[in-house]
Amino acid sequence: MSEPSNPGVSQLPPLGVYVHLPWCLRKCPYCDFNSHEAPAEGFDERAYLDALEADLDASLPLVWGRQVQTIFLGGGTPSLFSPEGIDRLLASLRARLRVAPDAEVTMEANPGTFERERFAGFRSAGVNRLSLGVQSFDDARLAAIGRVHDAAQARQAAAAAREIFPTFNLDLMYALPGQTLGQLADDLTQALAFEPPHLSLYHLTLEPNTLFARFPPPLPDEDQAAAMQDAIEAQLGAAGFEHYEVSAYARRGHRGQHNFNYWTFGDYLGIGAGAHGKLSFHDRIVRHARFRHPRRYLEAVAAGDAVEVERVLTVRDLPFEFMLNALRLVDGVPASLFEERTGQPLALVARTLEKAVRKGLLVADPAQLGATGLGLRFLNDLQELFLPDALEPQPRRIPIRPAS
Repeated sequence: MSEPSNPGVSQLPPLGVYVHLPWCLRKCPYCDFNSHEAPAEGFDERAYLDALEADLDASLPLVWGRQVQTIFLGGGTPSLFSPEGIDRLLASLRARLRVAPDAEVTMEANPGTFERERFAGFRSAGVNRLSLGVQSFDDARLAAIGRVHDAAQARQAAAAAREIFPTFNLDLMYALPGQTLGQLADDLTQALAFEPPHLSLYHLTLEPNTLFARFPPPLPDEDQAAAMQDAIEAQLGAAGFEHYEVSAYARRGHRGQHNFNYWTFGDYLGIGAGAHGKLSFHDRIVRHARFRHPRRYLEAVAAGDAVEVERVLTVRDLPFEFMLNALRLVDGVPASLFEERTGQPLALVARTLEKAVRKGLLVADPAQLGATGLGLRFLNDLQELFLPDALEPQPRRIPIRPAS
């Protein structure tokens, strides 16, 4: 008998909405996101907003009646859009969806697009959390990674974010070309001076199909990068930050709720060019992806279907899909969440869990699914144990739980 392909859940998880705004001033040489350099003459903001509304209208039957807990405007550089455009977008979402009154509404911004009036306009439109892509406060490091802003602009934008928004995040990168431990410490000290409630620290990696992959810059070696990670944890821990996810640090009450929903295998509707989504139903869990290029996306929306790829997750897919996210959390998740979010009993991966514990990568706590310190250092190795072809065979086939 073939394996069932339509696992479902008895209780739907929290729902977020992700909106992709794909244009940037310039493509960064390390970036593998779906971002596109804006034409010199600009892009047609109105046409794109029209397409987002049509995309959302076509998607409403998939989420009808469900409450939206978080909204995330990502890119690209969403702050290239006008405050009036963001106001229209958020009004469209609220008019069509049951958005919680206290929903977290995050918008990504680039210091290279900073104008105080724009930031104030985004806040008036309903953005209550700004995520600012600083990356570094060092002009030489910013130039080395091809950023369009300088350190002075980063400081001005961070100061405005602190003053205008109820909460905000600063993105920083480390293990940059030529970076030393002292320079990293200085970046962190400058970031902390703005009293950010949340910090994201990303290791610069050479992703395929990027300019840096073809022309690699000189980067710190693995030992230096590990020392930088240790230094980050020490400096931010001393400043009162909780390290709650591999790349995320927060003060009490300021965890990023939208991303936390990703990591706990929650649901999210993705609209916009290249946007991904994951939605649960009582008989299946589905991932979808929109057409990536803005022009192709606009054409697809006009034709009535913006979805390029739709995939129903099978029972064999689910362990990796779940663990890929949940094991990023420093404290892990309750073991009961696996069944709650996947519709499958944890016995499905019992032998693989035992193997991970024996390797010292997973905590030996039957009530918790979480990586050890070693597991967090070698997270890819831990996650790969749950790939469909790597799963330890179980003594018997686990039947799908019937839909309730």
